[in-house]
Amino acid sequence: MRRWWHAPALSALIFGLVAVPAPVLSGSPTTAGSYVGQPTATGTGGAAATVDVRATAAAIATLGRGGNAVDAAVAAAAVLGVTEPFSCGIGGGGFMVIYRADTRSVTTIDHREAAPATMHPRSFFANGAPLPFNDARYSGMSAGVPGTVQGWELALSRYGTMPLADVLRPAIDVARDGFLIDQTFHDQAQGNAGYFDDIPSSAELYLDPDGTAKDVGTVLRNPDLAATYQRISRLGSKGFYRGEIAEAMVEAVQHPPAAPDADHVWLPGVMSMPDLHRYAAVERDPTRVGYRGLDVYGMGPPSSGGSTVGEALNILEIIGGERPLADRGRAEALHYFLEGSRYAFADRNTYLADSDYFDVPLRGLLSDSFAAERRALVKDTAAPGPVPPGDPYPHQGGSGTGEASVTSTRAGTTTHLTVSDRAGNVVSYTFTIESTGGNGVVVPGYGFLLNNELTDFNYDSTTHPNRVEGGKRPRSSMSPTIVLADGVPLLAVGSPGGSTIITTVLQILTDRLDLGASLPAAIATPRLTQRNTATTLVEPAFLSTPEAADLVARGHRLVTTSEIGAATGIEFLGDGRVLAAAEPQRRGGGSAMVENSD
Repeated sequence: MRRWWHAPALSALIFGLVAVPAPVLSGSPTTAGSYVGQPTATGTGGAAATVDVRATAAAIATLGRGGNAVDAAVAAAAVLGVTEPFSCGIGGGGFMVIYRADTRSVTTIDHREAAPATMHPRSFFANGAPLPFNDARYSGMSAGVPGTVQGWELALSRYGTMPLADVLRPAIDVARDGFLIDQTFHDQAQGNAGYFDDIPSSAELYLDPDGTAKDVGTVLRNPDLAATYQRISRLGSKGFYRGEIAEAMVEAVQHPPAAPDADHVWLPGVMSMPDLHRYAAVERDPTRVGYRGLDVYGMGPPSSGGSTVGEALNILEIIGGERPLADRGRAEALHYFLEGSRYAFADRNTYLADSDYFDVPLRGLLSDSFAAERRALVKDTAAPGPVPPGDPYPHQGGSGTGEASVTSTRAGTTTHLTVSDRAGNVVSYTFTIESTGGNGVVVPGYGFLLNNELTDFNYDSTTHPNRVEGGKRPRSSMSPTIVLADGVPLLAVGSPGGSTIITTVLQILTDRLDLGASLPAAIATPRLTQRNTATTLVEPAFLSTPEAADLVARGHRLVTTSEIGAATGIEFLGDGRVLAAAEPQRRGGGSAMVENSD
């Protein structure tokens, strides 16, 4: 999201230390001054792409101070927690995929939120029936134990070079000095205004006295969040999971701080101090599939991103082996992209959950033999509606079937950033507070929103693998991805967008790797998403393309949605050159920078 520059200390740090591509800094940074970024940058050294110009600049500044890609990714993420608070922040969680240049290996950090220990499959039921979504979401019950702070600390301690205090410094500056609200920020706040208005701490930060979102151009300062970051800087994750912040989170969850005249009933949650004390971020093995001689790495359970992108790529590789997708024309290639997504989603919806609680048949789902079985069902016309799941168990030595998922295909926001450094390390990082605005509760006195991540469970089921259980992490669609060629990075990409994250990443990979589009073009092109539903969602611009009529003729029922995803990525061009790319328009446009621009 492109926003006005309004952080003097960070501005001086960035412009004093690094060269950024085509900056324009005009006016006073305390009035109408603006720092104008751009969605694409090429050059040498490190690179970064995020949805916000300040976050990207913080990453580049951190690289300029001698930090590596992990340090820079955390610095950018902390800034996004200030400027993108309705999508991410320390009240949520996420997944980080890391390529280590020294070992030519990929690892992942899982800091997904977890359900409090006393939760159970009927926690979101009332009077024998599951709660309506908004009643479940805007509540204390929907807030999972946040994982972001522990995730940052774990990533830095194992793979970073800077202490947490150093990488949080740019975010503290932005939170303290403020920034000017843009249209997208205003619109996201206004979309929550009816619920924010119930919670005085949320209303004070994001609404005007009349109960509407603060106007575009208003300076938003968040001194409470600056102080929260400073406490974490001094004490590390203990400063978040113990002591005053932890106590305030528990109080806000167990007794949502709604005003006496609130328009809605806010269900209390059960998060406790022991839940916060027990939480642990985890390093996990990535998923991996081979695709056209490349190695595609993603995030394993509790994310469904790596497995679903991987299964769909396996199906597409078989189809491409019969006749290359590039030779079929874009319309036919998109048809197979959609149908491959459909079958992969049928399996995702059935078998993906927290692997600590359910034996996810990951090996079977990602096997070539299972992909061949699924490919045999894909026709040259669209399936008339949802398709049943396959049975991956025989493909990994076992038996059994899954229960079809009833999880909504509701989209979310989230944010994604991509960073590389001059040594060749790469980070693809997606993190979130789930829906736009999380559960609607700003923790009083501490300046951050809590997540509503527990509505990512199949909370209306008592038997599904992704049902609510104490300590469990809900299934996610986040799909941070790194592609290697001969053991070194070729591409890193990811996106927000709820369950459309998976199809966004898959479409970008298909456009870039199969159809020959540049990375910026693959990010900018109109998107489609098929998640095993009767209709295929498309962005409005797609309807005017020649491919739209072809897909309709093949039986696809196209329905428009305003926007799908908001990706960022980095491509490694060889000879030490890199290309960083972000959205040119979606969510207000993103920001890409390199250390030494062409």
